[in-house]
Order: sequence, then C-alpha cells, then structure tokens
Amino acid sequence: MASTGLDGDVDGDANRHLRYITMQKREGIMIIIIRRPEVLNALNRETMKDLESAFSIAAADDDIRIVIITGSGERSFCAGADVTYVVNISPIEAQNYASRVHSLLNRIEQLDKPVIAAVNGFALGGGCELAMACDFIIASSNAKLGQTEVRIGIPPGWGGTQRLVKLVGPAKAKELIFTGKMISAQEAYEIGLVNKVVSLGNEDQLPPEVDDKSDPKKEKERAAEIAKILNKKLINECISLAQEITKNGFTAIKVSKTLINKALDTDLDTGLRLEIYGWALCFAHEDRQKMMSAFLNK
Repeated sequence: MASTGLDGDVDGDANRHLRYITMQKREGIMIIIIRRPEVLNALNRETMKDLESAFSIAAADDDIRIVIITGSGERSFCAGADVTYVVNISPIEAQNYASRVHSLLNRIEQLDKPVIAAVNGFALGGGCELAMACDFIIASSNAKLGQTEVRIGIPPGWGGTQRLVKLVGPAKAKELIFTGKMISAQEAYEIGLVNKVVSLGNEDQLPPEVDDKSDPKKEKERAAEIAKILNKKLINECISLAQEITKNGFTAIKVSKTLINKALDTDLDTGLRLEIYGWALCFAHEDRQKMMSAFLNK
C-alpha cells in the first residue's frame, strides 16, 4: 500500500470531500480527515455536520471494514470545540450543542466497525473526547492530550467525565479533569488512555542537522519536515493495524465490538449470556464456514 501524507497526495480507491472533512477510501479502510488546520482542527457546527455525514457514509458502505480518523497537518488531531462559537451561546444552545455531539460520539462508539483515532499533535477537550469514543488511540510521540475545559470555566461536556473514568479510573480522571493539564503521549500510554505511541527511530530518514544554529528559519523548516515524517509514520502504523484487523472475520469483529461495549454496562451473568448469543449467531454466516474450512485445510 502506498505511503500517505494525508495532504492531497494519497493514492486510494476513492476520495470524497466535504467542506471540512475529506474521506479517503482504500482497500476496506476509510480515512476521515478533519480539515481546519488554521484553528487546530477545532469543531464548529459545520464541521460536526460533516463528521456526521462521514460516519453515515462509513456505516452504510459494506466495503468499509474499518475507519481511521485524524486531523489535517501535523499540529493537531482536534483542539475540541471552537471557542469562537461557544463563547456567546446560551445555556439552552449549549445543551442542544452538547446533545448533538453526544449523539455523534455515541454513534462512533457504537459503529459496528472498528474506529482508530490517529492522534497527531493536540487532542484537547472535545478532541480528547472524540478520540476516546474510538476503539483505539494511536498517538504520535509529539501528541498532547487532556481534558482542559476547566481552564475556560466549563466541565467536560462531550463524554469526558464518563469515558475517561472507564479508561483510566476515577482518581486519575479527576486529576486530569480538575487540573485541566495536558499530558504527553507517553504518559497517556502509561495510564491506559493511549494504545500505542509512534516515535521516530534510527531507521527513519531524517533531514540533516542545520549547520548554522543561529538560523531559526532553517531550524523551523527542519522541525516541520520531521513532524511530517512522524505524522506519515503514525498514519502508516494505523493502516497497518487496520490491515491486520481486516484479515479476520468481519462479522466476528462486529459482534465482538458490540459485546465488549455491553460488558461495560452489564453484570457478568448478563454479559456471558449475550456472549453465547453473539458467538452462536456467527455460525450462521458464510465467512465463518469459509475461514474454519481454510484453517482445517492448512
């Protein structure tokens, strides 16, 4: 599969553009890119509407087996709500806005296809909440995550007080939310918020060091080039994980996701009974028979 930079130079089966979202479809994978880099990919109402459309398309397309969501550029996955919009809204407008976002994030969480958040740069406030609605968070080593809402006088309103607790436990969730601090990708990995951190290594071809250290322009250009290389490596890592998942039974993956999600809300006996039903259901599908027969024929 061709490498990707996600800025218009990606080879794929089909690209589709909305106002603030680009969808790239390739070999069973849909990559959804938030395109508002000038505001660190913050979400306003129009961007939210485009995200709703993108996930509707992903849900309805049977050729799509897995979704990757990321932000345009190297600086930010998503900086959360666009403060220029929310600064003057009324309590009723805030309630309606949050309800709409909850509906979208619940839809992502409950999508019967795995969703990977490729976190490049900042994932703050609503951006962190968007990432937590996904099944996996893969972050670049320069990523910063946090529930920073208290710094502007509001609590998390897009699921942060609920999903963060389930991922890192109540004490750590309170620490992050009450302080509003940003944490590194490595710390996010250590507390269980992030699945994997992608870093540059000796195998990566980096631009040469700048000889003249007094030239800030050249240093800035080199840093920008390194950030692009890291972002490309992040996306390729997510694509590699997606390809590994798509090798497996599609129905089995869908049923497994539903059962795991239900495990968070049900007692053990109920969860085990649901697992029996889900397991038995897969025996009705043709792909299960083919895959079992192929295994036995080996």
